[in-house]
Amino acid sequence: MTFRQTSPERVITYEGVRGSREFGQIRRRFRRFAIPVVTSFLAWYFLYVLLAAFAPEFMGFRVFGEINVALILGLGQFVSTFAVITLYQRWARRTLDPMVDRLRDRLEQGGLK
Repeated sequence: MTFRQTSPERVITYEGVRGSREFGQIRRRFRRFAIPVVTSFLAWYFLYVLLAAFAPEFMGFRVFGEINVALILGLGQFVSTFAVITLYQRWARRTLDPMVDRLRDRLEQGGLK
């Protein structure tokens, strides 16, 4: 196993980017989006688990034919997962990507040292 030592320029660049105002803005914007979405998604997931554990009669209620509440909510977990992914991709493309591109351009032009 070999380890490469990082050049001092690389360390300065990393520290410069991490300490920059733009990077702080990117992190804040990401958190403002991610924390509510993740919290909501986890609440929805744990609601499903809790209902399955403590309300089997409710989860076993047949909606139509052999389709019960548990199956509908379980499939809703998959649907909501893909919805969150799609929502994040669109949001990041519109909000984060332009900010990251500007920061990268500035870094490549030597603006952060």
